[in-house]
Amino acid sequence: MSNIVVERPSSSRDDRAAVEKAVNLLESFGSQGSTGIGVSELARRAELSKSTAFRLLGVLERNGVVEKVGQKYRLGERLHELGRQVLAPEQDQIRDTLLPFMMDLYEQTRGTVHLAALHGVEVVYLAKLHGHRPVPSPSRIGGRAPAHCTAVGKILLAYAPDALDQVLRAELRRYTPATIIDRNELMREISRVHADGVAFDDQEAAPGLSCVAVPVFGARGKVAAALSVSGPTGRFDTRAQAASLRRVGAAASQQLTLLGRRNRG
Repeated sequence: MSNIVVERPSSSRDDRAAVEKAVNLLESFGSQGSTGIGVSELARRAELSKSTAFRLLGVLERNGVVEKVGQKYRLGERLHELGRQVLAPEQDQIRDTLLPFMMDLYEQTRGTVHLAALHGVEVVYLAKLHGHRPVPSPSRIGGRAPAHCTAVGKILLAYAPDALDQVLRAELRRYTPATIIDRNELMREISRVHADGVAFDDQEAAPGLSCVAVPVFGARGKVAAALSVSGPTGRFDTRAQAASLRRVGAAASQQLTLLGRRNRG
């Protein structure tokens, strides 16, 4: 008599559910990823039972994705390492090269200074220096933001026609009443940005936040990154800061171009 093999139901659905729960748990850290948060609060935020959250945190801890500090958990070094892999190796060099220029810009404006690069249809922030008058901002080092409503994004799109085409073909999300979501209006805005060589964001990404950005050119005249300075709307005149930003952007472009020539040589 032949043996009858009974196949067990595929576990792929359970695997997907476990992954989704783990991702939700990581997202639940929010702004407390570095300071730590208790398992009960994490479970509440992720809408998981405490026992499930505790089990998943144990798996994540064994893999270095989270760390346990006392009775709290925080995001681990392994997660930061994975995040850094999103950036191309040359972007680390761009950040290191342009950091002195960011400091110059900060000294001249006392605003919050950003260095960003284009990643698909989003911008990724390579570096950030906080200003004297901080304002709630969606930007963080290694974080991403939509290109169509940020000054750094608009200046980068002005020199990246393929990325701009992708943005215009997708739905433009509204983040504030000032966000441009009409494709024709955005196209006109990007054309103006390309002609002027400077981009502005007046509360388009976040209420109360104004920003101005310029491109930084690198090897072969291609735009490698964007520099910006921002501050609270009404107390930080982005138009008045544009001249300083242009000068620093031009000096940064010269340095980055020189570096590119040395690397090719």
